[in-house]
Amino acid sequence: MPLTNTQYDEIMRKYNRIQSRHQQLLQAHQNEIRALLPRVAEINHEISDASMKKARELLTGSTSDWSLEDTIQALAEERQALLLAHGYPADYLELSYDCALCRDTGYIGGKKCECFKRAAIELLYAQSQLSDILEKENFDTFKEDFYPRELKDEATGQSALDMARSAVRTARDFAAHFDKQFENLYFYGNTGVGKTFLTHCIARELIESGHSVIYFSAYDLFDELAKKAFHSRDEGPGLPDYVGDCDLLIIDDLGTELTNSFVSARLFLLINERLTRRKSTIISTNLEIGAFSEMYSERTFSRIFSNYTICKLIGRDIRIQKKLS
Repeated sequence: MPLTNTQYDEIMRKYNRIQSRHQQLLQAHQNEIRALLPRVAEINHEISDASMKKARELLTGSTSDWSLEDTIQALAEERQALLLAHGYPADYLELSYDCALCRDTGYIGGKKCECFKRAAIELLYAQSQLSDILEKENFDTFKEDFYPRELKDEATGQSALDMARSAVRTARDFAAHFDKQFENLYFYGNTGVGKTFLTHCIARELIESGHSVIYFSAYDLFDELAKKAFHSRDEGPGLPDYVGDCDLLIIDDLGTELTNSFVSARLFLLINERLTRRKSTIISTNLEIGAFSEMYSERTFSRIFSNYTICKLIGRDIRIQKKLS
């Protein structure tokens, strides 16, 4: 992931703290058992002695009249039986881990562990300052009062209220069935009608159910992709891991960024690659469908409108309504 040195160091300090915590816990367990069960300490010494003898045998090529492996195994079983007899778990004297896959190092065979990727996403998420927003903007705080029944969509004749209710149902279903069906959403409509609010609602539900969610304004996303494309030495020309692999990517206010050939090409790459990986994406934009096809490439337009559920919202600017109320 294209993390800054500061961000990377922060994650590695977290791993150091985790390792230190488990080492301290193991030391406390050892001290406790040493005081309560002296025989366990004796067994540990006997296992250590037997292991050293086995190492010497391997170096010299000599063999014993008895099997050191059997001796070590018998001692380990005796130690385990003592622990269990006194109400302790069998692994009480073994080093524990938050992540058994990488043993709290963040890496498996030189590759980043899934727990490292989650830590990076959590860090980026915390730094995005969305946590506070999601406390205020979620399905529980959604209000229909801002969508007048008398305001109708010219194309369909639907009221603003009916369209809002339909969009909320779609958003709820998307979150509720996220693990069972692959879906993408495209919210569009004029400024201040609740598009971003609904993306926050979905983000809150999925984060609480343990999914990785990355939220970007369009401007910040393409700025991040530009940095990765032109300045990163660590990764190839594709997408950053956290953009390509997160369970849900939210792109807010698409169309407000400075659009050029780089942006158009990166948007297609992002849309296409996440579709290929079956990773869900949500886009919100002020652009009407016709304007979208003019601003971006036809192939991007085709990918989105053949693979995304389209939700339109209409109404008066909710921010202004709140200020006037």
